[in-house]
Amino acid sequence: MSSAALPPLADVLATARVVSLPLAARFRGIRVREAVVFEGPEGWTEFSPFVEYTDAEASTWLAGALDYGWRPSPSPVRETVGVNATMPAVAASEVPRILARYDGCRTVKVKVAEAGQTLADDVARVRAVREAVGPEGRVRVDANAAWNVDEAERAVHALAEFDLEYVEQPCAEVDELAQLRERIAYLDIPVAADESVRKAADPLRVARAGAADLLVIKAQPLGGVHAAREIVAQAGLPAVVSSALDTSIGLSMGVALAASLPELEYDCGLGTASLLTADVVASPLRAHEGLLRVERPRPTTADLDRVAADEDRTTWWLDRLRRCHALLQITPR
Repeated sequence: MSSAALPPLADVLATARVVSLPLAARFRGIRVREAVVFEGPEGWTEFSPFVEYTDAEASTWLAGALDYGWRPSPSPVRETVGVNATMPAVAASEVPRILARYDGCRTVKVKVAEAGQTLADDVARVRAVREAVGPEGRVRVDANAAWNVDEAERAVHALAEFDLEYVEQPCAEVDELAQLRERIAYLDIPVAADESVRKAADPLRVARAGAADLLVIKAQPLGGVHAAREIVAQAGLPAVVSSALDTSIGLSMGVALAASLPELEYDCGLGTASLLTADVVASPLRAHEGLLRVERPRPTTADLDRVAADEDRTTWWLDRLRRCHALLQITPR
């Protein structure tokens, strides 16, 4: 979004509400997900970069929020989007409880390589998921760039017996992904890139390097639906549209992107409202029979009051939004 098209800060703040949503299980080391939601001419939108991100990185998330609130979304080519269940790095015994929160999802993304855990923990968790979904279910794993090449190769070998659909961001660097992809080629387990797209100065580098078989795309961190859609088009690789543990408003941004893509071969990671025990609308954007409908949630004042953050967190988030808006005026995305 160019600085000329940037909505005035006052227009953004006029409806901005900071929300605090408890999680059903610890995810990315947190128990509560915070976000700012606000209304633009096209509807409600969301600004929710993780708290540890710098303002420079977070400003791209704000560009994505403004894109969704102030620009019409691309026309959808499908009415529903298939989604996966997301399994946090819980003990294997907790797997059935988490999966029960997802209606009809036959694909599960399992978090692995959690700090403080072992490969044996990962194997036990993935085994429990495979047993739960049966031989016809699809199981993918996500290491969030935690392994080096040797660790990744060892882990993929240990997990290969569970018929993995793909392994997501096993290593941090593009050249590491390329090396691993060559080493495990005979196993026929594709490599997906996430952080190498959304946190990269050049989100297309991983595709040009032949270091991934598919891309995991998140709309808000990439500057919005339109920017993310262009990245998919230029990359020429299959895409999985995913979330960053968004509220139902943020999830609808991802659904709008997924619904607009000409091809969508994989279930998308947009079912994460099921990991929340509260949301910004009375009817959260949760999967039914493994599908999400293309819709745009509209919260009421009562909905937002119910999940409002406290005064200190509200001040923190609104100050952050102001700083990121100022950055977009200087360096428009």
